[in-house]
Amino acid sequence: MSIKILPSREEEKKYLIEWLNDPEILRWFPMCNSREIEDAANIWMSYIKQNAVITAYYDDVPCGVANLYLQPFPKLRHQCLFAIVVRKDYRGKGVGTALIQELQKKGKDEHGIEMLHLEVYEGNPARRLYERLGFIQYAVHKNFLKNPDGTYANKVMMYQYL
Repeated sequence: MSIKILPSREEEKKYLIEWLNDPEILRWFPMCNSREIEDAANIWMSYIKQNAVITAYYDDVPCGVANLYLQPFPKLRHQCLFAIVVRKDYRGKGVGTALIQELQKKGKDEHGIEMLHLEVYEGNPARRLYERLGFIQYAVHKNFLKNPDGTYANKVMMYQYL
């Protein structure tokens, strides 16, 4: 079993859209229909031009994608929000760890990023991964996301210096 992390290609956008359409994955992203998912995937993959999107392959099967939302303003380029999606049947196999570690390296070495930050909703099991990799909570946006059942989810903001 091997994990390969490669620069993403535009044709891999279909995997991101497929994974985000999975209700178990979509519940952790603030999107509610296929148009919003398509728009988000287009924005996400637009960072390919800046070499800021990566795809994970597990035994040559695409199973995860992550990106750096690079800042266009010079005075903000030292910090960067990132996002990650791992196909649900490939979780717990080291894919998320490999993607984040590659983003950390790419962010620091290729883009001069000094701090990565992320947003995760309370209850998302990925939070354990972020904490294990050294990300620290710095804020909570209470009742940020209204769930389909009418309850609200808090958004947790985390960061890590590279």
